[in-house]
Amino acid sequence: MSLTRRQVSVAGLGAPLALALTGPAEASGRRRTLYIAGDSTAAQKYADAAPETGWGMALPFLLHRHLTVDNHAVNGRSSKSFVDEGRLEVILSSIRPGDLLLVQFAHNDEKTADPSRHTEPWTTYQRYLRLYVDGARARGARPVLATAVERRRFDADGRAVPSHGEYPAAMRALAREERVPLLDVQALSLALWQELGAEKTKTYFNWTATEQDNTHFNPPGAIAVARLVARELLRTRVLAPRDVRRLDDRIPESWITWPESVA
Repeated sequence: MSLTRRQVSVAGLGAPLALALTGPAEASGRRRTLYIAGDSTAAQKYADAAPETGWGMALPFLLHRHLTVDNHAVNGRSSKSFVDEGRLEVILSSIRPGDLLLVQFAHNDEKTADPSRHTEPWTTYQRYLRLYVDGARARGARPVLATAVERRRFDADGRAVPSHGEYPAAMRALAREERVPLLDVQALSLALWQELGAEKTKTYFNWTATEQDNTHFNPPGAIAVARLVARELLRTRVLAPRDVRRLDDRIPESWITWPESVA
């Protein structure tokens, strides 16, 4: 299925909406781009959704100016539907040697009642993830897999509870098999929610006077998860120390903005 012109414009956000950063070129003579393929937890949000915030909106504040973030993550997509709608094709038509493709899916792959999105962890999920890995590598870009950030779930004893079933394990296994860098955001976010506890985590998720959302983030939550992602990019040596900044600094919530949606 091909994308309409409007879908392409939304999926391939330009520099202002993607919070692209400019700066000195790499040794190759140009800036590198980090593409994000993912779901609503990472996606760019617009004015009508505020204060809901995807972690991809905060990631540019943690990267130096020679890296551009091009956020293609879209609400409601799975590893399968993102491909079937032509969204991976949009990325692969633009990605260049030396660029990065960061892939995070599972939230919607888990929806067994929806055949347009559902995948099985050890078969179709891995099969679709390989399309991202192979597509990036074929174009000289570097694929990076990120296990899905955890939801806010606690048991009666106050323990943070994992919610993604076998999907993180399936991604970890694929990363080992394909020798792809893995950002274990699922494990790190679960540990962070446990550290914060059931009450304090409410200040990281999209809890408002009218909504109690335990999946999507507000600005503090998006910044916290983006920090996990940036630290993992550094730990796995996908990025070098010169590529990251503010890993331990406070990032003002006011830096997060929600543009008007594309008409």
